[in-house]
Amino acid sequence: MKIIAIGRNYTDHAKEMDNPLPEVPIFFLKPDSSLIKNNKPFFLPDFSSEIHHEVEIVVKIDRLGKNIKKNFANRYYSEMGIGIDFTARDLQRHCKNEGLPWEIAKAFDGSAPLGKFVNKHNFADIKDIPFRLEINGTIVQTGNTGQMIFPIDELISYVSRFFTLKTGDLLFTGTPPAGVGPVHRNDHLQAFIEDELLLDFYVK
Repeated sequence: MKIIAIGRNYTDHAKEMDNPLPEVPIFFLKPDSSLIKNNKPFFLPDFSSEIHHEVEIVVKIDRLGKNIKKNFANRYYSEMGIGIDFTARDLQRHCKNEGLPWEIAKAFDGSAPLGKFVNKHNFADIKDIPFRLEINGTIVQTGNTGQMIFPIDELISYVSRFFTLKTGDLLFTGTPPAGVGPVHRNDHLQAFIEDELLLDFYVK
């Protein structure tokens, strides 16, 4: 199982991070050791003093596929969920400044809390799904799949040119416009698709 995470997939987030808009999807990988399941707590690592949250819609791949055509990509997933792409922003800045890979800032243990999944047929339109992140009861990020630069089916098609997608692979589809920021010890994070709470955990 692999985790494929998309970067800069919302216009305002790219602007917020002072990055140019991508012409093709940008992606990186996280190992399975980055997953946190069943609402278990996230423990702040000792190697960073600036851990930021990035809430994202997550798609679970349920068929083997390679070089998937965009118009067939909807056949390769039946469930959608929500997760957090935790980022060690201080380490990321250093890597960017030095032209180094970002894995140390993005792929560390526990950097991908993952919520429950729901059937995609629960939604009237895959391209119009609102979601949000609350910290300590306050909304900090909101988004809608309709704001994606590259929609889900296009992401699946593009990524499958480079990697064979396997059953159980996870696609983190990018974080929504604005609101990305730090988390602190004892913060309570709750992530929703529409108004359904699917991820609920504490920072320790």
